[in-house]
Amino acid sequence: MLKRRRFKQTETLGLRLLRMVAKLRREPQGTPAGIKREQLIQRAQQAESALRVNGWLNSPGLQPPK
Repeated sequence: MLKRRRFKQTETLGLRLLRMVAKLRREPQGTPAGIKREQLIQRAQQAESALRVNGWLNSPGLQPPK
């Protein structure tokens, strides 16, 4: 049976998402218009949405179910 490779994340999910969004926002600037550029922009928008959802889930106002 194969063993899973596990490792601890050294940065929070929010920080990793912020860096990914910044990287994905810079990449399309040098890319000519076309499908590849649109895919990069879409991935950046998805990462921004994930960052927003992560913020909502980690907000202090969120209460666990009783």
